Amino acid sequence: MADGYRLPLRRWGADERPRALVLALHGFNDYSNAFATLGPYLATQGVLTFAYDQRGFGATTQQGLWGGKKRLTADLKTLTELLRERYPGIPLFLLGESMGGAVVMAAAAQADTGADGIVLVAPAVWSRNTMNPLYKWVLKVAAHTLPSLELTGSGLDIRQSDNDDVLRAFRADPLVIKETRVDALWGITNLMDLAMAGAVRLPGPTLLLYGEHDKIIPDGAFCALLDRIPVDRRQDIRILLYREGWHMLTRDLQGKRVMADIAVWLQSRDGYLPSGEEVRAGSPRLERFCRG
Repeated sequence: MADGYRLPLRRWGADERPRALVLALHGFNDYSNAFATLGPYLATQGVLTFAYDQRGFGATTQQGLWGGKKRLTADLKTLTELLRERYPGIPLFLLGESMGGAVVMAAAAQADTGADGIVLVAPAVWSRNTMNPLYKWVLKVAAHTLPSLELTGSGLDIRQSDNDDVLRAFRADPLVIKETRVDALWGITNLMDLAMAGAVRLPGPTLLLYGEHDKIIPDGAFCALLDRIPVDRRQDIRILLYREGWHMLTRDLQGKRVMADIAVWLQSRDGYLPSGEEVRAGSPRLERFCRG
């Protein structure tokens, strides 16, 4: 990066004249390995995928320390510019999973992302205006009194996926953060606030994916995100609501269906998405889900 900070970078696919480029951003406490299944799959479709460890995550220095929303969005802008320079004329898409989705949304709210479209996979939009007041108060007090306190989340029994093999590998991976500092939780909450606020400027074309069993980003936050999208922008945003989907959508047991939808959308933003899980704003199924 411009300040000398080094970000580990992975890529999947052939470098010779790819059909499209994807720059993928991982979720909170995860790292670029989050796309070790999606990247090779997209490569079979002629898509060249890049993923990097964001500041404070994976194999970066100062792992576990929050890098700051300004730095995270600036890094995304830098990587986007570098890919545009190296692959002129090739369509470029940003794909963000969970926290990565929040970074993409925050960057889009501040300026043009320089991308041809964005894919938001279970984006982290659990902003303060959708949180329980008691949780907000506890987080604020802890962040200002015990910022370096590390929490494990053990005992909460919150599943990220229905894929037990993926969860076992995730827990055993030394580059996945297991103990989270309170100030990092405060930082990602600030980022989610910014992402939710930026929903009014969410650019098109956008593919938005969410699972009905997501236990990480509450359904109320997802539905609040949909409500914030202006009516005149909704025609450029396609929504997939997976009945059997959890938080790690591309790594769930039905992950192949999710990856197939993404691959088709990258080729044609107006094409039919094969899972059949697309919902329109205001559709009966989406209305029932959000009311429930």
